[in-house]
Amino acid sequence: MVAVRKEFRDLAPPEEAHEAIASLDLEPESETVSLEDARGRVLAERIDATIDVPGFDRAKLDGYALRAKDTFGADEADPAVLDLVGEVHAGVEPDVEVGVGECVEISTGAVMPDGADAMVMVERTEESDDREHVSVYTSVAPGDSVMFAGSDVAAGERALGPGTRLTSREIGLLSALGVEAVPVEGKPVVGIVSTGDELVRPGDELHAERGQIYDVNSYTVAAGVEEAGGVPKLYPHAGDDYDEMERILVEASEECDLVLSSGSTSASAVDVIYQVIEDQGELLLHGVAVKPGKPMLVGRLDDSAYVGLPGYPVSALTIFRTFVAPAIRRAAGLPEPRTATVEGTMAVQERYAEGRMRLMPVGLVEDGDGNTLVYPVDKGSGATTSLVEADGVVEVPADTEYLSEGESVQVQLFSPDVRPPSVFGVGEDDPLLSRVLDRVGSPRYLSVGTRQGLRRLRSGVPDFAVASGPLDREVDAERLGAWTREWGLVVPDGNPKNIDGLADLADRDLRFVNRTTDSGLRTSLGNAVADLADERGEDRHDIVSAIDGFDLSLRAHESPARKVLAGKADAGLGLRATAENLDMDFVSLGEEQVQVLANPDRIEKSRMQVLAAVLDTVADETTTLAGYRAREQ
Repeated sequence: MVAVRKEFRDLAPPEEAHEAIASLDLEPESETVSLEDARGRVLAERIDATIDVPGFDRAKLDGYALRAKDTFGADEADPAVLDLVGEVHAGVEPDVEVGVGECVEISTGAVMPDGADAMVMVERTEESDDREHVSVYTSVAPGDSVMFAGSDVAAGERALGPGTRLTSREIGLLSALGVEAVPVEGKPVVGIVSTGDELVRPGDELHAERGQIYDVNSYTVAAGVEEAGGVPKLYPHAGDDYDEMERILVEASEECDLVLSSGSTSASAVDVIYQVIEDQGELLLHGVAVKPGKPMLVGRLDDSAYVGLPGYPVSALTIFRTFVAPAIRRAAGLPEPRTATVEGTMAVQERYAEGRMRLMPVGLVEDGDGNTLVYPVDKGSGATTSLVEADGVVEVPADTEYLSEGESVQVQLFSPDVRPPSVFGVGEDDPLLSRVLDRVGSPRYLSVGTRQGLRRLRSGVPDFAVASGPLDREVDAERLGAWTREWGLVVPDGNPKNIDGLADLADRDLRFVNRTTDSGLRTSLGNAVADLADERGEDRHDIVSAIDGFDLSLRAHESPARKVLAGKADAGLGLRATAENLDMDFVSLGEEQVQVLANPDRIEKSRMQVLAAVLDTVADETTTLAGYRAREQ
């Protein structure tokens, strides 16, 4: 075949080259890999917790497990004296139950025995000489020094979202959840073909007198493909013969998502590669107004994407990193790379006066102007999720008493690949919200409850907060979306105790599990209790006291229901959607509003606009969740 000379006439601007490559489809199908092979991969789907972490109520300290009400009024002068009826050690199933006026010796991390709802540290107690009694010199409240099942990660909670890069932090969280294999984005397979009769593979004999040179591009580009998240596949050299070049390129296109060639892209009579692309596919672009790297091709070859790189190694690598590597990263679901340290300013004041150096875990968020804000992240040393929520650490010297709001700090990132979340939200735990966040792309959301969420929104740190139930004060925020959800009592399938409503909890011998005081659902319940008290002409606190377990509060929306499912309670505060998901029965107590409230200074952030657009379609999602209704904006 006779080659026809192709001249560079109108060089495309760089923006057009980016657009041409972006138009190519080089995304592979997702796949499932084992946890040990998942490091560095990108989640293709949301992972919800199927178990509680921890999976049982456990003691935080060495001491004694007991009933909190047996210690009420105890102090140094008048201790509560309890019968010591046994002991429980870590890793051993309790074989003792705590009754009225009794306690059990317990080790840190041990399972709380039945009947106990709190514990007291050993330092505030004294055993009798015969080890039959324990004097408790302080009063404790239900839940004191107990880490309840699901307090770190709760079953049914959104653990990790699609688009999450799996580092050692996320692998640790998945391990804690018992996940054996995960769905991940596929790695694009990139075929690499170096062209030119002068090329010799490293290791082969080189004849410099013939103008031969070692093939540099195949190996440097292959390394770049791996760094960008792709799988390189090297093919034999293609000479400047049309038929040979066509054979190799067609073979590569059948086996790869993207084919990269280097060399044979200039407007020379012997450089015929552009003719192969035009004959076997579609040439989208020939020549870019950049230096180095003018002779660049972009096109399609059968069902594969194609990019032709320049022949000179420096030019080839420059063009690859500038134009091709970002496309490979996008196809693999990976973020842009970045240095391992970033400068930012403190979003809030952080006090510290312990007299020793502190490595403060911090998260990153961008303000409305694109500046990096740094905020402290600390859920306690025992919480696995602190690692996932933090992006790095700030080293605080021992003689630093506080970091001021607006003070410049340097963050040591956990990984060079760490990026601020696309959007940062806080507030109420909600099943519909999880679906919304899946469609935003790389968000960070902390389920801290309505009360804490609104407090943090007022501090100006997050981009948005999610609140449910009635709000106790005005918030300077813009409402992006809203819906209602049906709430009430989640009970076992068949409602064996025939619970009809809230009055049954107060009037009958029933065990109840509540949500934390930060939850908007808890506020709705509190208002319902107040209404019941008014109805009866009774004091609200008397009704609260009559409900066994009212003060036993759990963090996430499914946690109380799972207590009921496990036979630990007769009813739990929850949602109709939760009851249906867990095949349980439900006693409705009403509806409450859920609102997504935006920080007014962050409305113009691009991903906040994406969030707003997703929320505009939230009505479609409510049809598949029991008890949910969309509200007018």
